This record gives sequence, C-alpha cells and structure tokens, in this order.
Amino acid sequence: MIENADKFYIDGKWTAPSTGSTFSIVTPSTEELYERVAEAFEPDIERAVAAARAAFDRGAWTSLSPAERAVYLKAIGDILAAQAPAIARDWSNEMGIVLPAAQGVSGWAAGTYHYYASLADSFEFEKPMPQQSGNFGLLVREPVGVVAAIIPWNAPPLLVAYKVAPALLAGCTVVLKASPEAPSAAYAVAAAAHAAGLPPGVLNVLTADRAASEALVRNPSVDKVTFTGSSAAGKRIASICGERIARCTLELGGKSAAVVLDDADLDQVANSMLGNATLMTGQVCAALTRVVVTRRRHDDLVDAIASRLREVVVGDPLTQGTQMGPLAMRRQRDRVETYIESGKAEGARLICEGGRPAHIDRGFYVEPTLFADVANGMTIAREEIFGPVLSVIPADDEDALVAIANDSDFGLSGGVFTPDPERAYRVARRMRTGTVGQNGDSLDFFNIAFGGFKQSGIGREGGVEGLMPLLETKAIVLTSAPARFA
Repeated sequence: MIENADKFYIDGKWTAPSTGSTFSIVTPSTEELYERVAEAFEPDIERAVAAARAAFDRGAWTSLSPAERAVYLKAIGDILAAQAPAIARDWSNEMGIVLPAAQGVSGWAAGTYHYYASLADSFEFEKPMPQQSGNFGLLVREPVGVVAAIIPWNAPPLLVAYKVAPALLAGCTVVLKASPEAPSAAYAVAAAAHAAGLPPGVLNVLTADRAASEALVRNPSVDKVTFTGSSAAGKRIASICGERIARCTLELGGKSAAVVLDDADLDQVANSMLGNATLMTGQVCAALTRVVVTRRRHDDLVDAIASRLREVVVGDPLTQGTQMGPLAMRRQRDRVETYIESGKAEGARLICEGGRPAHIDRGFYVEPTLFADVANGMTIAREEIFGPVLSVIPADDEDALVAIANDSDFGLSGGVFTPDPERAYRVARRMRTGTVGQNGDSLDFFNIAFGGFKQSGIGREGGVEGLMPLLETKAIVLTSAPARFA
C-alpha cells in the first residue's frame, strides 16, 4: 500500500491537498479497490511549482558541485534498491505486470540513480575551448531550471528514474506528476528523497489528471517539460510549450517493426515476439508489434509464433508461473478488443483468437492475439494498440521489408532479425526509427539513448544523451583562463 497516499510531497514535507478529492486505484486482476490517492488541482500544482522555483532560484542546490549532488542520487538509489520488492508488488497491483518482471524493472530503476551519480566524475560540465583569438573560451553546461516530469501508468518506476535522476544530477529542481492509475512509484521516490535528506523544494511529487497537468505545463515558472505518454497528449504539450518557448522532451507512442531477413532463425524470432506480446501485457511503447517477413517464410513464422502464444499462462500476476497478467484497466481492455474486431473486419487472418480467457471470471484480461496476412494499411498495423496483439505482414524482398517498416507515422523502436551483424547494420541504418536491435536485443537502448523519430517524440532519455536535455549550453569567453583552469 502507498504510504502518505492522502498527501503530496511539496517543499520537503508531506502536505495536505487543497481538497478532499481522491483517485481510486483498482487492481486489474480482481477489479477491486487497491488504494485511494489524493488528487491535485491547480492550487496544489502552483504550490509545488513555487517550491521548485524557490529551491532553484534561491536554494543551495544549484550551487552544489555535480559530485555533491551525486551523493544524494546514490543514497536515493540505495533506498529504492532496498525497497524494490515492495515497489514491485504495488506496481503489480496497480497495473497487472507479473511480479518477477516488476521486481526486475524496479531493481533496474534503482540502479539508474547510481548510473547518473557516476556521471558526476566523467561528464564535462565545463570544457575549455581553445580560441584562435588568444582569448580563453569555455563551454558550460548549466541546469535548464524547473522541470515538470509527467509519467504514464505502464512503467512508472523506470520512467520516473530516467526523468528524475538526470534532472537532479544536472542541478534542476523537479515537479513530478504521477499517473492517477499508478502513483506508487512516484511516492516511493519522494519518500526515498526525503530519507536521503534532499533539500526542500528540489523534488516535489503529486498526482493529477489532465486538467491539472495542463496547468503544470502552462505554468510560466516551469522551464522544461519532460513527458512520456501518448502521441496525442504529446502534441498538446508541445503546442503549449511552443507558445512560451519552454523546452520539452517527448517520449511518445510507437508501432515498431521487426524486420525478419531471409536468413533469420524463425525460432529466435518467435521467442522474441512472445516476449513482445506478453511483457506488461503488450503495454510497452517500444514493443515490436509489426512483424515484417518475406512471403515465402510468412506461414512458417506465423506457425512458430502461434505455437508459443497458445502456451502462454495467463492469470494472477502475483502467482508464481503466470507469464502474462491483465491489461491495466477496463478502458484499456475495451480498446484492445475494439482493435481485434477491427482486424477481423478489415480482412486480416486471426490465428490466435485473443479475447477473454475462459477460465478467468473477473479482471481486465485479454489473451495473446496474432493476426496473419496483415496489410500495412490496416488499422491494426497503423495505430498503437498497447496490448498483446501482433500483426505479421508479408513482403516481397528486403527492400520491401524496409519500406513497410518505415511506412508508419511512428519511429520509436525496431528490430532486425539475422545472424549477420553486417546485414543487421545495413538494414538498421535504413530504418527511420530511434532504436534498432539485432535479433530482438533492446535492453541496452537506455544505456545509450532512447527516443523516437516522427510522431514518436522529441529528444532522448537514458545514458549521457538523457542528461543533455536537462542542461542549457553557455559559451563564456575570457581574456585569460581563471585560476581553476590555469
């Protein structure tokens, strides 16, 4: 359960909300109430932003060295690592992820704070730049200011970490807006920051719906918005930020393609597609949900994927042996079912039926679903479903495979299946997408840079690239080097 669920964390204290309004969190496997959490409105947003603004403009945080800020990051990571089992259980109860996956990702999230702490010694926040004029040039990276971090419900422990950790290392102050459906991870980070002694106002945490969230984005004291969520919401945020030239990073939707070359191991492809369908019940923005394969191998691959999907154990995410839990909420289940009906109506061949498991009488469940002979113009191949639905699309040759992969409004992730790294590299360079993994390998993306082309977003998270959007670049020219650089 969520400690201090009836409060917000503002200016270093757990404070009462402006109203008694709450959000009800429903466990998707049982449809029962799990927790109630306070709902923030515009006065709460204004208090949180004011605290962050004061901490940035008048507090000591920005004057600390990166190494000094890293001490707090390391402490937060240590606390979250110790609490990872409890964080995972809350997350599983909020959105239905199977417990082992929740535990793994929660541990990964804790390690993210350690990673960014380690950059304090290696990243050049100040870099001397030789000048032909004889003057002393300096390239400085300074914090962007007050950051509004807005996270979705599907993977909050990790997404909070990749927004909050680099922002704190950079010297920013943060207002973290949690999702009404899954706020526990944000509350856990607030508690960890408090226990670590983070100065008041540096991190502020509350839970709000769309109207209050828009007030946060519009607030003129917010210098930067970093958002993960739907492309529709991202467009709205980008337009608001554009009105006042606020900085923004947007990690949005995807409709990512797995490009299966003619030398690929189909068993390997099928195993990877099993993971893409079942991880978080397919509620992953980077999931490879379009499988593009040559016509002569189409049926063999469909058979291989189907044989695995039919064996998936669907059930209680807290029960050992469950491979896939429910969708996160009723509206998400209804959405996925609508797309399944669309696929059938538009002429795709339904291989694995999907639908609600016969042995489960409650919960927001949909079984893994597989369509074959999908045309890339069909709705199920164009729009992000955010559920366990795979579409196999036939193509004539390698050029056609790449063309179909690129024929999308999105460009977040991608895969190339071949044992040959040279072929994988060549095809990866042709794909218009932010990340490409050979044979389904994708966990290293966040160590390098994660983000999308086209309507999949703006900017990058993870690695050093994820630190850069939280910094402003300043050029300083002096007649000679100051003592610290002499």
